[in-house]
Amino acid sequence: MMLEVPVIRRSVSGVLLLFCLSIFTAAGKDKSKAKLPEQVLHARTVLLVIRSDAGDPLDNPRANETARDNVEKALDQWGRFQLVKDGQQGDLVVALKVGNKIGEPKVKAGSTRVGVQSHPGPPFEDPNEERPPGTGPRITDNPGPAQDIFEVYLGSVKYPLDSPPVWRYVAAECLRAPKMTAVEQFRKAIAESEKAQQKKKP
Repeated sequence: MMLEVPVIRRSVSGVLLLFCLSIFTAAGKDKSKAKLPEQVLHARTVLLVIRSDAGDPLDNPRANETARDNVEKALDQWGRFQLVKDGQQGDLVVALKVGNKIGEPKVKAGSTRVGVQSHPGPPFEDPNEERPPGTGPRITDNPGPAQDIFEVYLGSVKYPLDSPPVWRYVAAECLRAPKMTAVEQFRKAIAESEKAQQKKKP
């Protein structure tokens, strides 16, 4: 990230640049120390869903379902959480989306996606909130983000996907096996938060 500082005088601009850089560095350190909320650390069940705006490549129409399977296996191997089935409520809701390559057409599943409530049980999103109408499966050339998305929401709230995620990881191929970078980073975030929590105890 580049910082643009107006140049009035060389001496003033130099001091101002150092000041801005010091603020930027401090902000970065504070952000890195952000801890997960207690609800995440105490959570024991997880429901996996595919984001309603996810699309699949024409040559791989199960890309998002495969990513969901990969995350399910990684979480199962971790052993910390119990995965719940569609229609059940989890302590956490993890929403997934596979990244799109630029210029690559996608199959949009529309209202058939899990995130748009394709199963019985409490809705993830407010049904009364105005949203683009579901048109069913369709082909679109809208590339969308190139990176995979892994978002963690609190499942105990009403309409969890309408709230900001409590943790989010976005990176290229982070939902691809065998590395499963998103799950590994989530594990690290929990471990760091628990370590910080232990330090606070007398």
